[in-house]
Amino acid sequence: WKQIVLWLFVVNLGSAFGAGVYEARVVIPQWLDLPPKEWPNTGVLFWVYVTTVPLTVLTILNAVAAWLTQGPRRSWHLAAVSVVIAERLATFSYFIPTMVRLMGSEGMAEADVRATLSQWLLMTHGRHLLTLTAWLLGLKALSIPE
Repeated sequence: WKQIVLWLFVVNLGSAFGAGVYEARVVIPQWLDLPPKEWPNTGVLFWVYVTTVPLTVLTILNAVAAWLTQGPRRSWHLAAVSVVIAERLATFSYFIPTMVRLMGSEGMAEADVRATLSQWLLMTHGRHLLTLTAWLLGLKALSIPE
């Protein structure tokens, strides 16, 4: 079961990384000329099914699996989980609340919306770096026989 949850974790991280980079480079820049009420709610339409629930559950399962693993794979697996925990904390404490606030910002000045969205996009590069790092650590863990 530990091998299966690690595989699912790595596949999910790869999907999250690719989709996140696509969203940041292609989707969100299109929002700069739209009022927030017209932005598609990608959190509900996509992310909840890819990362919000699945990655969070897989992170918990992989924390248990990594903790129970012995041998050289353990440290790589624990490192991947630790990085995702940092990413999940950032997501739930900053990224989700900020986007929810922006999407419900009917009274917010356009300049404030643009500035907050620009900051969100800048900060998301760090989140992508965390996801990429965790993905590579997970791949390394997979490459080591259990």
